[in-house]
Amino acid sequence: MPPKTARTNRPIVLLSWGHACVDVYQGAVAALVPYFVAERAYSYAAASGIVLAASLLSSVIQPLFGVLTDRRSLPWLLPLSTLVSGIGVAASGLYGTYGLTLAAVAVSGIGIAAYHPEAARVARDASRGSHTAMSWFSLGGSLGFAAAPLLVSAVVATGGLHASPLLAVPAVAGTGLCAAALRTAAGSPAGEAVAKAAADGRRDDWRSFVRLSGAIVSRSVVFVGLSTFVSLYARQRTGGGNLSGTAALFLLYLGGAAGTVTGGRLADRYGRLPVIRWSYLLTVAAVAGVVLVPGPLLYLFVALTSAGLYVPFSLHVTLGQDYLPRHVGTAGGVTLGLAISVGGVAGPLIGALADATSLRTALVPLVALPAVGWLLLRPLCDPTLPVRGVSRRNPFRTGRGARVWSDDSGDGRTGGNS
Repeated sequence: MPPKTARTNRPIVLLSWGHACVDVYQGAVAALVPYFVAERAYSYAAASGIVLAASLLSSVIQPLFGVLTDRRSLPWLLPLSTLVSGIGVAASGLYGTYGLTLAAVAVSGIGIAAYHPEAARVARDASRGSHTAMSWFSLGGSLGFAAAPLLVSAVVATGGLHASPLLAVPAVAGTGLCAAALRTAAGSPAGEAVAKAAADGRRDDWRSFVRLSGAIVSRSVVFVGLSTFVSLYARQRTGGGNLSGTAALFLLYLGGAAGTVTGGRLADRYGRLPVIRWSYLLTVAAVAGVVLVPGPLLYLFVALTSAGLYVPFSLHVTLGQDYLPRHVGTAGGVTLGLAISVGGVAGPLIGALADATSLRTALVPLVALPAVGWLLLRPLCDPTLPVRGVSRRNPFRTGRGARVWSDDSGDGRTGGNS
């Protein structure tokens, strides 16, 4: 059951369910890959190119929508983009040619790109700064991902790719949910947060934001690589059929639901950056287990990987917004969009390596990427922490070398690592 803050904040609840309806289509593209391989005989590289088509266009366009939402309120984007994201995926199974399939999923990518920056801004206003409330908004996206393989399996496994128009149903529901959320939202007008940041003397910290974005990219490559191929890989490692692959993909997405909520609660208690760093280290060990452990035990490591990847998900968004207090929409567009979508670029490379060697060999490099993200995050500190030293409630932080942040001066910080 959602905590009291979520139950009593109707806009967050509605936005969370609307977010689920949109992110179904991010997960649906990967879930469709085995069916494209089976029905259309696509190679690994060609199949991963479909995921790239949805993510690459989104990665290029999403920051542009973020810049727009920094300048003016665009609430109508939420219901419209939800509908567009569903139409693209629904049409992807109708075309026999590879080019038209790519075009259809690209349309879905545009809808997803338009949705996230404005949704992140509205959700941040509605959450009133609560990490837990923002985690419930992000949870909606995780649930959408988790539902995607089940929805695709129920529709396409029974009716084939030509039944894909039925996949538009969540988009229709999400359009109504977004419209209802906007009617009940009590968020601040567009630009108020930026004006407040300017009045408080807060400056954008682009250097820290770039390091954070680099860490998110490393996390994204792992997630996109596994979401594209874990279904096929689970079949190979367990000797099962379609159900074994669907189960692995479902665990990868569902574990993220628990991880997202846990991340918000841990951050409220211990701070965002310590929780983010530890989750990246957990992911290193978990991905190693996915790649190296055979048999049913594989599913345990898939679940652990999912938790490690998703614990920092909502924390990335709020941390990025705090690093860029004058460009909250841009921060949301990058952390929810560009940095995540760029991971899709690695999909065809993984697929090509799998075609040349084996799928297991192609997944081995994913083990090192969370460690790269941890190294990028290590020098960062939380811009909302006003004092130096150890938090009594936070066993992960140390006071040695901690940077100082303050809201009562021009830039309010000193150098050093935390």
